[in-house]
Amino acid sequence: MRVGIGYDVHPLRPGRDLVIGGVHIVHPLGLDGHSDADVLTHAVIDSLLGAAALGDIGQHFPASDPGYQGASSQDLLTMVVRTVRQAGYRVVNVDSTVVAEQPRLQPHIDAIRKQLAKTLGIDFGAVSVKATSPEGLGALGREEGIAAHAVALIEATG
Repeated sequence: MRVGIGYDVHPLRPGRDLVIGGVHIVHPLGLDGHSDADVLTHAVIDSLLGAAALGDIGQHFPASDPGYQGASSQDLLTMVVRTVRQAGYRVVNVDSTVVAEQPRLQPHIDAIRKQLAKTLGIDFGAVSVKATSPEGLGALGREEGIAAHAVALIEATG
């Protein structure tokens, strides 16, 4: 068994969709980035790649590659799960935390868990998503961005 940790942060900007864990959330601001900037999915991707010692999201999907402009992070996660499987591992579980002053994510947690579980190919009960507020502190507390942390457990298949 192997464990990996992932972290990501993106700024909030007007005129962008807000996608967290593959779920579109109605909000006047969205996350800015090269792809859809899904901060939670990016953290999950890095946790999986880290657990398998396969680098990081930037190595696999560089922002300099126009092919990933506006890409769905769920599609990127699907590719990473495939890569992890090809390396001889399967995803056991994922635990994550989203740090955001706004919007409140509690009403969306089950939908996010369901989407991530589907993309990861694991049971709903093997995906944990928590949300916390930075309590007004720092850039995240000023609603300038959203961050996410994720830990993944993988195990060898052979």
